[in-house]
Amino acid sequence: MSESVTDRSDRPDPVKVTKVLLAEDQGMMRGALALLLNLEADMEVVAQVAAGDEVVGTALEARPDIALLDIELPGLSGLDAAAELRQRLPSCKVLIVTTFGRPGYLRRAMEAGASGFLVKDGPVEDLAAAIRRVLAGERVIDPGLAAAALSAGPNPLTQRERDVLTAAVDGATVADIAGKLHLSQATVRNYLSAAIGKTGARNRMEAVREARQNGWL
Repeated sequence: MSESVTDRSDRPDPVKVTKVLLAEDQGMMRGALALLLNLEADMEVVAQVAAGDEVVGTALEARPDIALLDIELPGLSGLDAAAELRQRLPSCKVLIVTTFGRPGYLRRAMEAGASGFLVKDGPVEDLAAAIRRVLAGERVIDPGLAAAALSAGPNPLTQRERDVLTAAVDGATVADIAGKLHLSQATVRNYLSAAIGKTGARNRMEAVREARQNGWL
């Protein structure tokens, strides 16, 4: 008797599982996201980190398809981690998922190579759908934030002005900032004056607040 051949044409294709890395400094939020995403049949959270400077090293080991990054992370911001990840592991897509829906952050995220930007106020189903769209080659951006970014215009601060304002966040003196950035005190004063003027502030601390509210730092 001849051996029968099994017809495999009607068998469903195996589900391709998307490997996800989560970078979120709040443990409860990180755990909840991991739990909910792991309930999706086509997703698996393969790595979780709580600090920005852990993102790239962990990604190089776990080789995720996509990294979900918060912005305000210890050690290294999610935006800086996204830029480094693009250089070290270009096959890994980046989706920024943050509480801080600021137009400046969106622009910086796109410049860093992120494929999407979502604010943490939607259901997890929307996040899962966004992950699938990013993996399909789409760019996913919160529509309200996209409109705000267009109306807000580009970041008016130069990189050095941002560096000086960032160094001034904790009320550091001009001498402290100069020492930290290896600049002369006169140069620091010039950068601070320019940043104050561009932000429409009255002093350096107001300039810091204005720059942070707009996502320029």
